[in-house]
Amino acid sequence: MDSSKAIYKALKDNKINFIVSVPCINLARVLEMIDQDKEIKHVPVTREEEGFGIAAGAYMAGEDTAILMQNSGLGNSINVIASLYKLYKIPILMIISHRGTRGEFMKAQIPMGEATPLLLEALKIPYHVPSTPEEAYNDIKSAWKLAKAKKYPTAILLEVSFW
Repeated sequence: MDSSKAIYKALKDNKINFIVSVPCINLARVLEMIDQDKEIKHVPVTREEEGFGIAAGAYMAGEDTAILMQNSGLGNSINVIASLYKLYKIPILMIISHRGTRGEFMKAQIPMGEATPLLLEALKIPYHVPSTPEEAYNDIKSAWKLAKAKKYPTAILLEVSFW
């Protein structure tokens, strides 16, 4: 199974039915699969904070939610994660394309790439860094199970070398 199919299959098998996303070249194939799936409501957004707000509303309406985004958007979303998701115990699975890691070609991505795990740790958000499609599938399953049980955000970091 390739990386994109593993992520899509994990989302489907875990019955995540409401996904918001911000465009990302690394997640493009996953987003295409999601777009073609009539059982998943997909809402593309222009900014991550907007996506988190929409997903929170969807959760309150009974949906199981995820956000697919690039790690640069994590910096933009610190306040909404801390003051909405953590405070009001809203679970969400964050699938994050982790730019700025080993193999990154664009130097401008490296500072945020280095800061990403530190930001998640500062927020006390559990995260996984899978290195194979099989690990990604299993990590998504365990991260979503934890998010639902604890009513808390969790994250999957997909490093440049993952793709």
